[in-house]
Amino acid sequence: MATSIRLSRGGSKKRPYYRIVVADSRAPRDGKFIERIGSYNPVLPKGDEKRVVLDVERAKHWVAAGAQATDRVARFLDAAGVKERAARNNPKKAEPGQKAKDRAEDRAAKAAEAAEAAEAAKAAAAEAAAAPAEAPAEEAAPAEEAAAEQAEG
Repeated sequence: MATSIRLSRGGSKKRPYYRIVVADSRAPRDGKFIERIGSYNPVLPKGDEKRVVLDVERAKHWVAAGAQATDRVARFLDAAGVKERAARNNPKKAEPGQKAKDRAEDRAAKAAEAAEAAEAAKAAAAEAAAAPAEAPAEEAAPAEEAAAEQAEG
């Protein structure tokens, strides 16, 4: 019979409480179990000693008998020194998906186009400011003459 060391949920709605049990791997999560070897109360703060209560001797016995622990229970067993748990490494976990990468490339392309347009506008403004330095003086003279004619007339 394949046995597993896993959590069996108890407690009320939004107030979970788990029993650490040894059960047949085919049995339902909260169903029949062989032996209860501890408890886990996630409602308690992480530093609390009653958050995880584990019968270490029985856990060692069941691990030696070939019981497979679930991921969460394997963490508890590792912390208690019963069974070494290999650290997981998933370097692609934080990598964005293909669609997100495409959207980022589109945003970068649009930003580059906007930067080029802004540089072109600055260059045009600089040319406009530098080139017509003589033109405003010529245009100012007729405007002054028109203002003087209106004042006379």
